[in-house]
Amino acid sequence: MSRRALGTVAALVLAAALVALVVSALDTAVRRLSLPLSQASVIRQQAAAEHLDPALIAAVIYAESKFDPRPSAAGAQGLMQILPATAYFIARRSGGSGFTASDLSTPSINVAYGSYYLRYLLDHYGGNEMLALAAYNGGVANVDSWVARADATGRTLTLAAIPFGETRAYVQRVLAARQAYRATYPRELGLA
Repeated sequence: MSRRALGTVAALVLAAALVALVVSALDTAVRRLSLPLSQASVIRQQAAAEHLDPALIAAVIYAESKFDPRPSAAGAQGLMQILPATAYFIARRSGGSGFTASDLSTPSINVAYGSYYLRYLLDHYGGNEMLALAAYNGGVANVDSWVARADATGRTLTLAAIPFGETRAYVQRVLAARQAYRATYPRELGLA
């Protein structure tokens, strides 16, 4: 092969490598725009404190608020969209005696309470993430009744058998977002 041909091949290889690098950087940028993350240090801290996967906390926040903490029409507040009644329950269980509902607008408190509640739900359902996530969205009383009905017929409650379509979709959304957060933000979430 001539020098000129070798130079052309080398230039093409270099150009292909540069294009691959740019495409990879653009892919990462697009994923990060469509999958926001803030409060990563708070998420890591609460994940460690409550023995949770930080990607699961991030996924719940994404499903609940997409990291935009404005109140919901139902009155849920903050990044993890916690209802004040649920927050008071968490405060009583966790010893948060000075808690007020306005504290839910503080990201560190909201994520701490939401993470505590996730741990509570996981413990309540024997570590079953699907049931815990269903209860986070659809309520403990509903999930307990669904589980009891399934048990009465000798079955286990499956994702497909969750009666509320919104809750079924929520669980699917959280589980998919968890995988996306693991892939997109491993360093930020302390997974790498």
